[in-house]
Amino acid sequence: MTGDSLMSMTRPILGALLALAAVGPVPGQTAIEITLKAGSQPEAATKEQLLRLLKSYDVSKWTFTKSVVIDQTLIPHSHPVLTLSTRHLRDDELLLTTYIHEQLHWYFVSRGKDTQEAVNELQRVFPDAETQPPGGSNGPQSTYQHMLVCLFEYKAAQELLGELKARQVMEFWSHDHYTWVYRMVLERGRDIENVAAKFKLKPFAAGQ
Repeated sequence: MTGDSLMSMTRPILGALLALAAVGPVPGQTAIEITLKAGSQPEAATKEQLLRLLKSYDVSKWTFTKSVVIDQTLIPHSHPVLTLSTRHLRDDELLLTTYIHEQLHWYFVSRGKDTQEAVNELQRVFPDAETQPPGGSNGPQSTYQHMLVCLFEYKAAQELLGELKARQVMEFWSHDHYTWVYRMVLERGRDIENVAAKFKLKPFAAGQ
C-alpha cells in the first residue's frame, strides 16, 4: 500500500477524531436505568426523548435516584420509583422539568428532619395556602413540600434553559397543576428560598 493510499484512507478517520475533539465531552452522562411499564410505542418514544435530553443537559447535580419507570397510565411521581408519563412527547422542556421535579422529591425525603422544619416555617409564612388540587397538592404537608420542590425546579430550569424559557415553563405549570404553588414560586420565590436557606436546604447531588 502506497503512502498516498494510506493517507487517503486515514484522512476521514483523522477528520472525525478532530471533530470529536473540537466538540469536547458531552454533558449529562449520568447513567440512568429506564424501564418501560408496558413497552408501548409512546413509552419507548418517551424513553428516547429522555435519553436525548439527558445527553443534552447536564442534570447530574439534580440526580438523586438512577431508576426511572415510564408508564403511560400514571401521573408522574417520585416514590417508590421515579415514574414519568408519556404526556410530554412534544415538549422537551416540560419533560425535563418534570424529571427534575421528581428527582428533587428524593432529595427532600433524604433531608426529612430539615424538610419538616422548613414545612413548618412555610406554614407560618404562607398561612392561607391552597392545599387541595388544582391549587395545591393533597393536603398541607404535601403542598408545603411542593413549594420547596417547585422552587428548586424553577432554579434548575433557569440554569439549564435560561430565564425566559424557565419562566415560560413555570407559567405553564401555574395554569396546569399545583397552580397556587407555582404562582407563589413566581411571585414570592425569595420568601420560599429564605426558608430553604434557613434550614440549609439546597438540592445538589453528593459531590456537586
